[in-house]
Amino acid sequence: MPVPEEIRRVKRPVNTIVVDSGSKGLKRYAVRERNGFVYEKGSNPRPRNGKVVGHIINGRYVPIGEPVVSEEPESLSYGSSAFIKSVSGDILDDLLDTYDAGDAFAMLVIAAIRVMKRNPPDSRLGMHYARTFLNRFFPGVHLSKNTVGALLEGLGKAETKRRMFFERRIARVCKEHHVAIDGMLRQDTSAINDLSAFSRKARVKGCKDVSILYAYDVELMEPVCSEVFSGNSIDSSAYAHFIRNNNLSKGIIVADKGFPASAIASELQDRPELHYLNPLKRDNRKIEQYGMLAFDHMLRTKGETVACKKVKARKGLFLYSFRNPRKAEAEEKDYLLRWNKKGDVLDPADFARKKERFGTIVFESDLDMPLETVFRCYAERWQIELVFRSYKNDLLMDRTRVHGDFSVIGNEEINFISSLISSRLLRKADDAGLLEKMSFGDLMEDLSMAWRKVDAPAVPSSDDGGWTCPVKALFPELEALGLSKPAAKPEPLKPGRRSLARGEFVGPKRPRGRPRKDRSATDEDV
Repeated sequence: MPVPEEIRRVKRPVNTIVVDSGSKGLKRYAVRERNGFVYEKGSNPRPRNGKVVGHIINGRYVPIGEPVVSEEPESLSYGSSAFIKSVSGDILDDLLDTYDAGDAFAMLVIAAIRVMKRNPPDSRLGMHYARTFLNRFFPGVHLSKNTVGALLEGLGKAETKRRMFFERRIARVCKEHHVAIDGMLRQDTSAINDLSAFSRKARVKGCKDVSILYAYDVELMEPVCSEVFSGNSIDSSAYAHFIRNNNLSKGIIVADKGFPASAIASELQDRPELHYLNPLKRDNRKIEQYGMLAFDHMLRTKGETVACKKVKARKGLFLYSFRNPRKAEAEEKDYLLRWNKKGDVLDPADFARKKERFGTIVFESDLDMPLETVFRCYAERWQIELVFRSYKNDLLMDRTRVHGDFSVIGNEEINFISSLISSRLLRKADDAGLLEKMSFGDLMEDLSMAWRKVDAPAVPSSDDGGWTCPVKALFPELEALGLSKPAAKPEPLKPGRRSLARGEFVGPKRPRGRPRKDRSATDEDV
């Protein structure tokens, strides 16, 4: 159809023509540029149309623009991504030494997002990756739901690679550090894998679990390896298997109360640098046999003083006992409160016998250590419970959400990396003094609001103009964590001088009333 006159008269670039595309949409009348002439023998030359440069829309010429669907973001969430990157350099190195580069990047990115966004569903991983600087720090990662599912199952099948990765993590543990082994239960009600089973806590929880053993570096308070067992596994039998599989050959195994050292006797015999430090139950006969409650030393620690004792027992073993007055008082109050609720008559002899043991703990070890070292292992050992609490509550990783055996194992490897990153973030934030003012969750939420331009300087500074976050209060947090350099402070003015920027006098102060000296005059003139 011919183009209407009112359309052809619309002002447009020279050397163009309007053509009717025949469509019914906004872009019906296309404006095409002239691209030379076509010469044919026996006929006059005719113009040749080129590419479309615009359209006549709503009575005006509209040039072709770049569709917004193909636009790259100009700003991304920076703070939390940079925080995670600052503590994960060696983790990425170990992953790259073990796995394909694409898988290594994907594993670290998924673990990072689970820390940043409290374990989001797999279907939203790609969205979080696209809106953060993770896609700049670790480019080329594909995170569709099907891709993530295939990755988790593949990780579960790659047992050799998983062992290699954990061996690299274990090799980074210093010889002087202590290794604590502990476990946790994760809800798993799947009917299609062999790991889901009723645990010892099934009577209380009413559901099936999987059991996960972790080895922690006590000094650094971070995990070094992990392994998945069925929910009904007995801890003592799983410990020996865990030590053998992960080749734990050095350190001190600090296990739970009542753990039998005989369960790992062969492992200790084959590994001369591996020792154990186990708390005894309060009714253990060795406590009375060696008089461990007759304390003969005092130990001063941070904020408290404890009574302690050390005894060399038979078969080359050592016993260490401690009594914390503050904990003894709290246990006595709880004991009396329970009796008060029952309404029964208190047995004086029974109360005196138990009161003697309130606030006490006794350890058995095959290693001769100072009392200070043993107490530090004990005190820092219980900090692991805080990590598990953060693991379950802050990261919301209290259930598996996958079903097959291999997927469960692969998913736990990603969770191990998340737990390792989370431990380091907690330690770094605590060292910076930020956790005294806010919770870890609030800190991560604050950092996620620190958006930055993608073309901003690679080394951030608080005054470099590359930030798009409106909250200036975020900069002290970024600076405290080393994620941004502080804004440059103006140099202080020297006494008696004023700013040139204000166009004022610069020089030594002149007493009021004294006339200016004529610099062009000679000394004789003055």
